[in-house]
Amino acid sequence: MSRDVQITFDCADPAGLAAFWADLLGYRLQAPPGGFETWDQALAAMGVPPEGRNDASALVDPEGSGPRLFFQRVPEGKQAKNRVHLDVRAAPGLTDDARMAALEAEAERLVSRGATRLRRHEPAPPLGTGHIVMADPEGNEFCLD
Repeated sequence: MSRDVQITFDCADPAGLAAFWADLLGYRLQAPPGGFETWDQALAAMGVPPEGRNDASALVDPEGSGPRLFFQRVPEGKQAKNRVHLDVRAAPGLTDDARMAALEAEAERLVSRGATRLRRHEPAPPLGTGHIVMADPEGNEFCLD
């Protein structure tokens, strides 16, 4: 039996980190509950005070095939290297120099949006196609692959 998966990020700024990942993945903010035009309206109706309205955020794949991403505010900052990370396929169908050039271009774009470039791994044939290790604005590692 297969199961749905949600990926959860502990973070300081759920709305800000959700916006970064939405841009990176082409995801969109999950729509508010029925009967509400905005999340602010829904949260107000639920009695959530203004200072608690950035305690969580969620993104969904507009095509419905990828996992939901959930961002939740936690009091502590990131403590250590991720033991699990996302590989973002940023150069599908490309090989060799063209592939690495596409990864470099995406890395530059993401740095301009708050990411940090950590290191580049050169292609190592036959199995290693090369990748770039990045960190999102709150330090969570991911790879452009």
